[in-house]
Amino acid sequence: MSAVLAALRIARRSAWRSRGRSALIMVMIGLPVLVITAILTLTETMTVTSQERLVAELGAADARLVQAPEGTELQQQPGGGGSWDTGVDGAAEPRLGAAEVVALLGPGARLIPFNAGELRLGTERAEALETDLRDPLTRGMLTLSEGRLPAAGEVAVTPALGLRPGDLLRPSGVAPMTVVGVVEHPHRPSLRQVVGLDLSLTPSDELWAPFGYGTGWLADTAKPVSWADVPTLNKAGLYVTSRAMIMDSSRFEVRSFGIQQTVGIGIMVIMVVLETVLLAGPAFAVGLRRRRRELAEIAAQGGSAGHLRTIVLADGLVLGGTAALVATLLGIGAGVLGAPIVARWGGQVGSPGVPWAPVLAVAALGLLAGLVAALVPAVQAARQDTATVLAGRAPAAAARSGWPLAGAALVLAGLGATVVARRQPESVWVLASAVLVLLGLVVLTPWLVRFTGRPAAWLRLPLRVSVRDAVRHQARTASAVAAVMAVTATVVAVGIGTHSEYMDRRDAYTSARPTGMLAIWGGTVSNASWDRLRAEAARQLPGVPLAAGYRAQDAQGRRYALRYTVRWNGTRTRRTVAIGDQALLGLLQGRHDPKAAAALASGKAVVFDAAALRDGKLTLRASSTSGPPRTLDVPAVLATPADEHQGGALLPRALVEQAGFSTAERQLYAMHRPPAGSTLWRDLAKVTPRVSIASEEGYRNVPDPGLWGWLGGALVLVVGGTLAATRLAAADMRPERATMMAIGAPPWTLRMVVAGQALYISGLGALVGLVAGILTGVALSRPMTTRGAADPATIAIPWPFVIAVVVGLPVLATVAALITRTRLPLTRRLL
Repeated sequence: MSAVLAALRIARRSAWRSRGRSALIMVMIGLPVLVITAILTLTETMTVTSQERLVAELGAADARLVQAPEGTELQQQPGGGGSWDTGVDGAAEPRLGAAEVVALLGPGARLIPFNAGELRLGTERAEALETDLRDPLTRGMLTLSEGRLPAAGEVAVTPALGLRPGDLLRPSGVAPMTVVGVVEHPHRPSLRQVVGLDLSLTPSDELWAPFGYGTGWLADTAKPVSWADVPTLNKAGLYVTSRAMIMDSSRFEVRSFGIQQTVGIGIMVIMVVLETVLLAGPAFAVGLRRRRRELAEIAAQGGSAGHLRTIVLADGLVLGGTAALVATLLGIGAGVLGAPIVARWGGQVGSPGVPWAPVLAVAALGLLAGLVAALVPAVQAARQDTATVLAGRAPAAAARSGWPLAGAALVLAGLGATVVARRQPESVWVLASAVLVLLGLVVLTPWLVRFTGRPAAWLRLPLRVSVRDAVRHQARTASAVAAVMAVTATVVAVGIGTHSEYMDRRDAYTSARPTGMLAIWGGTVSNASWDRLRAEAARQLPGVPLAAGYRAQDAQGRRYALRYTVRWNGTRTRRTVAIGDQALLGLLQGRHDPKAAAALASGKAVVFDAAALRDGKLTLRASSTSGPPRTLDVPAVLATPADEHQGGALLPRALVEQAGFSTAERQLYAMHRPPAGSTLWRDLAKVTPRVSIASEEGYRNVPDPGLWGWLGGALVLVVGGTLAATRLAAADMRPERATMMAIGAPPWTLRMVVAGQALYISGLGALVGLVAGILTGVALSRPMTTRGAADPATIAIPWPFVIAVVVGLPVLATVAALITRTRLPLTRRLL
């Protein structure tokens, strides 16, 4: 039998004999493999390819045609590219009817209506599909799970709406409709959708998107609709999706990794291996101490140092390989089974898929982590003195004086690299530099353990015993402290960077209108339509003062937008100025400002962006999609807006007309918040579908909830790693604890000894990780919050989050260790 096979047999028997320690090591190695494999499988399963979406998008039809708003220019390109412009000036061409579309598609084509939009259900909205699900062309788009398919005056709903056949659907502004069936989308279980033959959809012109809302048809054609047919259909105002186009575009779906993605993957690999080795290393070290006599007996019978190394490395191979295999299978199962569950909260799910290349790479990573974790104990086993071990003595290994210097050199190199990386626009380089700092701190951790163990003489007995035992077993303690330090540093750095990015986004928020202002735009409507729209708005908003806004146009009737560019919070922002009178100025300022009102009356612009003024003038660019651009320098004064984050400018009509333009009223403004379930949009759209409505709500985003998800991950790793190391320490301290119990130490003293280990490990790791995390987080905040050399970085520390990580987790780990079972059987001690 070869030495390797013998070592594997010994490792297998040893793992089975110490099942508790083996299970602990396998959990530490397998947990990262399981989590990453589950995420990879979940992502692959929830990624729906264009071929998988084919039936859900087209059913049994050959193509879907969506009508663009009148005057829209379309230009589709292979591979999913293209452009569309819904603001084209000029005469609007009439929309096509079904007969004209059939003529474009050729003889033998058949169409059924297929309109997608929204339906208001009280204070909520649901997606709506207006088509006939009984037609063979819609087969496979939605699956009937209960009831029957709807006819005229009836609807079917998806399960997310919580309705059953026989219930009434009550859309806003129309009569209730009877639910006759429940249908399911093949890829979107969380979809809230209503399907019927005659729905009152939100005007599609305002919601139009080539991949979503819009009115159109499903087409059954005699020949495939290919890319050669697209230009003609685009020119007619039809956006096309066809089977032939999707199958042809699938070859463009190529995944590639740039240098940043490659570096990011490398960072993740290093951190996973490092964390796994630091967590599993102490368990291998404790196992080595328990097997010293067995290994010494093998050496006494002729085993070489290489044989002893092979036996200990075989432990890592057996445990790491088993853990990786089991974790990979569990991860694949969790990803496949979890995808439908996650998709019910939002998202989509396709056929079960496993990205075998990255999954096998992660499994190999787990195996490698097991081998690396056993490497140091293997070297120690090869160097142990056989006679000393057989005599019952196990002297502590002497510390190497060169490690602190090497660790300090790595930390300094990492800090220097961080200073350089902080100036780069990509945050991945800061993270790469942080890895150097973490590696240096890992190397420095044994010295930190020795240094912090010096004041142990001044501590109370339980803590003194805990700290001295921790210092005496530096390999075990330093590994656990380094693991806690790495987790804390990573979580604190990500927390600072994420919170800084949120604060920067909040500070960067800007609007040309104050919070609470309602804006109504008429777009390209005629004068008669605008008069009817204004009258309807006044009727719908009784008692609400309405201020008029105007659009500029030249002598040929071409619309012009007057804009200027200003830097706001480091970002170049282009604003469209408003044209109006004193009433609109009062709304924009939220009060009456005599100075600003006098300037507006004298023909000057009133500006709310100080950076936009140059020598008392505002530079504007007048642009049109069909006319030549112009540059205007107009006199202006600075005024204070109603809101802190408000910018923009207001021009008097006289100033615009002096520049050679004419003005026409096409906007209405009011300080009014539409109540929940308001039908204002629908009511105004009955006058003209070209109306647009916007209500300024101010900055509404909330801090990223994922920040506390990082806290949850840190909780598992810090508390779990600390308790694992504490349990190993408690097992290592059995002789000392047995002696304390024999001489009458109360149970709380034994518990305090165990809790003291947890407090020392988690506390020291958290403090060192706090320093490293703050340095990295501050550096990380610059590429995450700046958009140029002139833009200052936003640095914001989420103190509740940092305190919860640095203080809360060690306290929680200590409390958990305090309730750990401490009773021991009496052991035989050599005198």
